Amino acid sequence: MSQTRQLAAIMFTDIVGYTALMGNDEQKAFTILKKNRELQKPIIEQFNGRWIKELGDGVLASFHSVSDAVTTAIKIQDACHVAKDFQLRIGIHLGEVVFENDDVFGDGVNIAARIQAAAPPGGILISETVQKIIANKKDLQTKFVREEALKNVKENVRLYEVITNSIPESGPSFQKDKNNAQTIPEKSIAVVPFTNMSNDPEQEYFSDGMTEEIINSLVHIQNLKVAGRMSSFRFKGSSADLREVGERLGVATVLEGSIRKQGNRLRVTAQLINVQDGFHLWSEKYDRAMDDIFAIQDEIAFAITEKLKITLFESEREHINKTPTNNKEAYELYLKGRFYLNRRGNDISKGLKYFEQSIALDVEFALAQTGYADACLLAGFWGLLASKEVMPKAKAAIEAAMRLDPLLSDPYASLGYYHASFSWNWEEAKKNYQHAIALNPNNPQTHFWYAMYLAWVEQSYDEAIWHTSAAIRLEPLSSVAYSMNAVVLFAAGKFEESFNAAKMGFELDPMSYQANRLLGNTLVVMKRYPEAIESLQRALEISNRFQWSVTDLIWAYADTGNLEEAKILMAELDERAKTEYVAHGYRGLAAAWMGDMDLAMKYLEIAYQNRDPIVMCINIPYTPHSLKQDIRFQELLKKIGLPE
Repeated sequence: MSQTRQLAAIMFTDIVGYTALMGNDEQKAFTILKKNRELQKPIIEQFNGRWIKELGDGVLASFHSVSDAVTTAIKIQDACHVAKDFQLRIGIHLGEVVFENDDVFGDGVNIAARIQAAAPPGGILISETVQKIIANKKDLQTKFVREEALKNVKENVRLYEVITNSIPESGPSFQKDKNNAQTIPEKSIAVVPFTNMSNDPEQEYFSDGMTEEIINSLVHIQNLKVAGRMSSFRFKGSSADLREVGERLGVATVLEGSIRKQGNRLRVTAQLINVQDGFHLWSEKYDRAMDDIFAIQDEIAFAITEKLKITLFESEREHINKTPTNNKEAYELYLKGRFYLNRRGNDISKGLKYFEQSIALDVEFALAQTGYADACLLAGFWGLLASKEVMPKAKAAIEAAMRLDPLLSDPYASLGYYHASFSWNWEEAKKNYQHAIALNPNNPQTHFWYAMYLAWVEQSYDEAIWHTSAAIRLEPLSSVAYSMNAVVLFAAGKFEESFNAAKMGFELDPMSYQANRLLGNTLVVMKRYPEAIESLQRALEISNRFQWSVTDLIWAYADTGNLEEAKILMAELDERAKTEYVAHGYRGLAAAWMGDMDLAMKYLEIAYQNRDPIVMCINIPYTPHSLKQDIRFQELLKKIGLPE
């Protein structure tokens, strides 16, 4: 038995969505497998590669040259894109491996396989080891994507995407729409908000909440693309044609329904509809007691997987079947908490109170604990409550949620947010964000939060932009997604791109505080002052004179030299600080924009002592240069631990 150990570039390829196709149409699956073999083999041989073996629908190949491996991957993806029969994921790693007869083994093989699994449909991911070798080759372009903890790999691996002429499509699919404009996954769904049929409009929280919980059940199913909550809720109360819903959200089916809640009785109707022809794939009516709410949600989720012919893993089945609480009053209060928390602004405080009441009824309710933690953290970040007041409450709730449900991703994301914004433990922040994404890569909020950390703390702008772009793919119609993308682009100094992202957020929701704020900020940097002040004044009005909006306007006026208007706004903040909490971090930046470095440092020192979350983002490109040059500011950065 001959055995040789050597350094080799290992390439793994895998057909997107093949397992699901095999369960639905075995003959078609075998046809695609044959086409895949016929497409790849000659290209691998053309570039001096060694076809090792097929692993189901995957192909393992090795190369003596990293350049040959990457070029082969590009040629394969280009050919696959032209053929339009299927999509591939490709991963490449360089490492020491053992060749034994006609097979290959070792960590290099395992890492390449994990990288392939992390690649987007139609895309090529490579390890940093590979990227460093091809970095100087002009014909091979790459971009940094993220650092990821790969399963059974001891250390995190920095991943890069290879730029190709092919345009990766989103998600597994073998179905095209009639115009062939985009690939619509057969197993894809949007859950549009169920209609509240109760006489009481105050019951809106219940219909919205049940819709959200159905989405949360479905989003954990590996072989199902689920449109995000924020995008699906764009169609609340809309008379939009189902075909339009499908095209805009990139889904083949839509679940819609209605809920009537009266006392302890529920009437729920639901129907699953094929977008292309309007055919009802399934419909059901439930007349049940409130005690059966979770059973109804489970039955709807299982009916969808059955009609779309999705094979469930045992863990997915367990997730759907899991009853979050046995106390229906606690569940209703939790739904109210989520309803108000999702509205942000001053409604965060309302949500917090409902979560408190829910936990009082069932302290073992993990979702209520993580909802309460999020409400505390957001109240602290948005300046509704002082950081030192919310920190111990949030931490205790996060730890309770983790203990109650270790597989729930939300508390890990919350803990990442806690460490990034309040405790300033950057290592723990990053570790928990990455763990949350590993548990549930389809949660856009986790991508938002992690992107903020990457941009503001590490200044890893390419990776941060990747995460906000991932959130946009999950939420294509979300104003928030585009606004967060604008935040990261702004921090990176990409002001034109930030403006375009903010403009898209504004077009999706003209009443979005964040979109108007980001539009104004980018326009200030671009010296388009009249438009900037108009956008910032609109944000001020929308937010009911939120303190951040006041400081944004101070910046705009100071930049134009209109210090009188800036002083009036500073006086407003000073007066409000006598009766309400006003974050010192933004007041410090406002003073710096006005040229008063002594006052700026006074406020920033207080912000540091108070654990003001704004401190995490004080060292970004638009921070006044005169402040950055101040020795006291540099000393403050050292104390916080931010990069100089």
